[in-house]
Amino acid sequence: MDTVRALRYVSIGEATSFLVLLLIAMPLKYGADIPQAVSLVGPIHGVLFLAYIALVVAAREALGWDLRRTVLALVAGVLPVAPFLVERYWVKPAGSVDRAVDEATA
Repeated sequence: MDTVRALRYVSIGEATSFLVLLLIAMPLKYGADIPQAVSLVGPIHGVLFLAYIALVVAAREALGWDLRRTVLALVAGVLPVAPFLVERYWVKPAGSVDRAVDEATA
């Protein structure tokens, strides 16, 4: 699997795990006294976060990102839904713009 495709998948997984941690696991821990939820989701999110950071750095050159966009993508990793936006708008599958133009003109 190439780095850009891996970044797309990990971006979605990281953002999803962050939302699950914030919206489900943390309320279960503090509201229902079920700390096991955070014990399960926390490490999964941690691994996905580290993979996201590593893949942003690794895919930077392939995506043609400058330093500013790379830093913004790294900062996006600490915001709950921002990796969804990075994946959607900055990490495109190869040829997706060309395909969209071809479909629009066909």
